[in-house]
Amino acid sequence: MSTRRLIEKAPEFSRAPASVQVISKIICCILPIAQIAIGAVYLHDCPRQPYIPIYLIVLGVFGVLLAGLPCLPCTQQPRDGPATSPTNPCMALNSLMSLFLFCWFIAGNVWIYSIYQPNYDKNTTSVDPYCDKTLYLFSFWTTTLVYILLGLSVPIAICACLCACTLVPTDPENI
Repeated sequence: MSTRRLIEKAPEFSRAPASVQVISKIICCILPIAQIAIGAVYLHDCPRQPYIPIYLIVLGVFGVLLAGLPCLPCTQQPRDGPATSPTNPCMALNSLMSLFLFCWFIAGNVWIYSIYQPNYDKNTTSVDPYCDKTLYLFSFWTTTLVYILLGLSVPIAICACLCACTLVPTDPENI
């Protein structure tokens, strides 16, 4: 049983209608737009860790760009012909943006979790600088949400792989 034969026998998947694609892109952009807005509104409201609002803004901008990347002409598939893979420049751009976002996410983790439970009171006279509660909690929970989703997706992916391995026919004549 060769992998090539399995790929050739795989069913063709049709593309989703344009309206579904547009709605899914809008949904994928809601969190990044919220990150940009919260970061911009509270840009100077976290002297304890001034990189947190910048982290949110950059993460939001790159999130929107990454969501919009499939709309570029180099990633479009022909409507009447067979599906082709994206060209190398588009794949390189996607890879570079993903690598940057991964590194930026790690930096944001350091900035956010290193000041866990900051002083939220702007008017306090303590030595400890404050960080706006809305800004900090939004950045904390959006970062933590990534870990929650990752923790949920790994077992689901493992189960899917196990199911796929058990359902693949072992007899080459059945392929």
